[in-house]
Amino acid sequence: MQNGKWYIIRAEPQGDFLAASELLNAGFEIFAPRVKSHQAKIVPHFVPLFPGYLFLKWDLETEGKPYFHGAPHVYGWVNFKGVAPAVPDEVISELAHRVEHINNDGGLWRRFERGDRVRIVSGTLEGLAEVVEATSSAQSRVRVLMQFMGRLISAQVPWNNLEPLEDRPMERGKPPRRTRGRGRWIRDVQPAFAAAN
Repeated sequence: MQNGKWYIIRAEPQGDFLAASELLNAGFEIFAPRVKSHQAKIVPHFVPLFPGYLFLKWDLETEGKPYFHGAPHVYGWVNFKGVAPAVPDEVISELAHRVEHINNDGGLWRRFERGDRVRIVSGTLEGLAEVVEATSSAQSRVRVLMQFMGRLISAQVPWNNLEPLEDRPMERGKPPRRTRGRGRWIRDVQPAFAAAN
């Protein structure tokens, strides 16, 4: 459809791919942004960028709201007090450009930052570590410091062989408690650099 505007459509939970396929088969023009996703020890695959939502181009002013008879995985229009807001073409174009950039850059992957505490979950190397050099791409390795046979060593580990120890963001200026008082470390919390002293 050359004329028309973009609108947001709700899909059944976990039914994004089916809803997109049903709408395409019914002749609708849709945009369903999907990004490459990496999960530990799993081949990368594509997932919806906005789970449960799709974009549909339609001339709502002259055609009215269509019925999605052949699309049982479509719940309907996203609307506010009965009004379905249009998404500008420029926003869709920019979103498509960003999705392409994300996928060309390796897709969605876990970015670890300097100072993050992690657990190494690899068949050959396991233990607690601290990130000393941030990841720069999905293909890069993370440089960490860890205890090994009583010594502090540096190792480079694939990002998907790391699990974060603290997933909650710290409050600014208020780090989590790491000692019981009088300098006694809480078990498994002592940072790698302190363990070496």
